[in-house]
Amino acid sequence: MSLSIGIVGLPNVGKSTLFNALTKKSVLAANYPFATIDPSVGVVVVPDERLNKLTTFSHSKKTVPASVEFVDIAGLVKGASEGEGLGNQFLTNIREADAIAEVVRIFDDPDIIHVENKVDPIKDIEVINLELILADLQTVTKRILNIKSDIKKGSKSAVIENEALGKLDKALQEGRLARTVELNEFEKPLIKQLNLLTVKPILYVLNKKAGGKNLDEHNANLQMEDSNDANKIGERWEKLMKFLKDTKSSYVIVDAKIEEDLKEMVGDEKELFRKELGGKDDGVNNLIRAGYDMLGLITYFTTGEDETRGWVIQRGWTAPLAGTAIHTDFKDKFVRAEVIEWNKLLEAGSYGSAREKGWVRTEGKEYVVKDGDVIEFKI
Repeated sequence: MSLSIGIVGLPNVGKSTLFNALTKKSVLAANYPFATIDPSVGVVVVPDERLNKLTTFSHSKKTVPASVEFVDIAGLVKGASEGEGLGNQFLTNIREADAIAEVVRIFDDPDIIHVENKVDPIKDIEVINLELILADLQTVTKRILNIKSDIKKGSKSAVIENEALGKLDKALQEGRLARTVELNEFEKPLIKQLNLLTVKPILYVLNKKAGGKNLDEHNANLQMEDSNDANKIGERWEKLMKFLKDTKSSYVIVDAKIEEDLKEMVGDEKELFRKELGGKDDGVNNLIRAGYDMLGLITYFTTGEDETRGWVIQRGWTAPLAGTAIHTDFKDKFVRAEVIEWNKLLEAGSYGSAREKGWVRTEGKEYVVKDGDVIEFKI
């Protein structure tokens, strides 16, 4: 299945640098606004140690991991909803994505231009989210006007939709994201067709810089000579953390530049150089996994001598629907599925042993596939 995450943010916060690290694909990353004009798309492997263990178990000739699509979208600026910068084009690119990874700069560096001339994460978030809200408000307002004739004709669905539009209009007018609005089971499908920007899930990507003056270093204030500077850094960080907590927002911390520098390295060599550069962990892998989860995706596996593969499906899919990831015919031709948890299969040592222990289950059409299931479909 093809679902995508749009990487958005103000100019010069590290979007294209992050995209390079994610995809190992070079796109223009320059120190000026609008370095990326056409969105770049990259299919990114989802890190999963289970896949390699199953490959070893089955002595597979080929390994095919699960993947997720990231789209590098050029920087938004204040007024984008009114067409400022390349606003209309960028908002269209965001609309086509299924979720948003909002990159927020959390480091001070006078050598890297900030479009607002000051690094203030909360203000940056407010600028981006406001533009998305204003764009949605335009969409909702236009729909309210267009639906009036249907209401006069007595259309029941138009009346229901109008109620939902009223709720959305109120929230957007108050500066709230559309996804904060509670809609009932009848309203949701009618609003879904509007493809509102602020309905999409948002993951905040806090971009730091190893060796730089990062806002998350306030716990090390005693090591900084300028206590006033330290207090200012700590204050910005605390405000950011409060916002994320109050809005129940998900976030990851990434050093995009380090990860881009290390993108061609693997294993121990990569970890050694990361430490030398001042990095602590693989923020990019955390981002990929968080984005995958944000889209509501899980992975099930098929494994054998020829191939071990991770299949991407939506959480909550039944076995026949999950089978369509392999081939669309599997849904209609589905008879049953033999299922075992990946770790149970490894523990058993072989399929034969797993069957003897009763760990391989036969499941029918109502079975809801779980993350990590190893499945053999019978059609």
